Amino acid sequence: MNLAILRTPRGIYNSILILLCIFMPFIAPVIGQEFFTDVFARIMIMAIAAISLNMIMGYGGMISFGHAVFIGLGGYAVGIFSSHGIESAYIQWPVGILVSGIFALIIGAISLRTRGVYFIMITLAFAQMIYFLSVSVEKYGSDDGLTIEARSDFGISFFDLNDALTMYYSVFVLLVGCLYLSYRIVNSRFGRVMRAAKSNDERMHTIGYPTFGYKLTAFVIAGMMGGLSGLLSANFEDFVSPDMMSWPVSGELIFMVVLGGMGTIMGPLGGTVIFLLLSEILSNITEAWHLIFGPFLILVVLFARGGVEGFFAKFEKRHD
Repeated sequence: MNLAILRTPRGIYNSILILLCIFMPFIAPVIGQEFFTDVFARIMIMAIAAISLNMIMGYGGMISFGHAVFIGLGGYAVGIFSSHGIESAYIQWPVGILVSGIFALIIGAISLRTRGVYFIMITLAFAQMIYFLSVSVEKYGSDDGLTIEARSDFGISFFDLNDALTMYYSVFVLLVGCLYLSYRIVNSRFGRVMRAAKSNDERMHTIGYPTFGYKLTAFVIAGMMGGLSGLLSANFEDFVSPDMMSWPVSGELIFMVVLGGMGTIMGPLGGTVIFLLLSEILSNITEAWHLIFGPFLILVVLFARGGVEGFFAKFEKRHD
């Protein structure tokens, strides 16, 4: 890695994001705002989902308006098993990720036969179907949700998710792992084909690349990563509900990706930090915080087309 990148405004900005995630459990008590530790834990959990969405939307051109369904599937894997007394993480986590991957395979195999607004609407339709299915199942709380009595158990005495710091840094490690995985995928031969297909799918297909298979594989990986976000959310909140997979959550994920910088590695993390921090601060000031946040998003779209990452990139080019 070129260390000179870290000395650029964008590099400094991204370094600050990572450092905040690392040290927030120690910074929050010092500034007398302990709740910011929980806020940053939620930010990192949602950032994992945003990273997965960015992988297919930013690099593959697949705008999914139902991506939150994978968060819900991962979360309910923990909730349902826990309600039956099965607390082993070695059962909950593989099943949650596998189920998310299977649903992503089914949804992707059908949705990817369409393009543009039709793709958006089909992903939304699938997500709403699963959402209403979860609402209708009274055994698991229906729309009231399901309280999780015990967090996932890894059977290791020194690794207990009931410990606040263990939970926080487990989320952080998995966040870094997802960032690294995203970086490796989009910079691999597979990722280059996916990006080229976004630019000109017909040409890639003509020269012999089965772009459908590439896109479907990326969609499944993104779905499984979204399921991981749901597993972490369920364990952190000790609660799951159909609201986890509702279309407004999918819309928020799109906002996070666009705000931070679509088609960049660190953009989803930055967008999630800005989105959730502003939401938290503004909601404590007024109940009508959307009236303030809405125009802010419009300004970003109008004047920072590449999100925050794009803004820094343009700034650096002007000063080269």
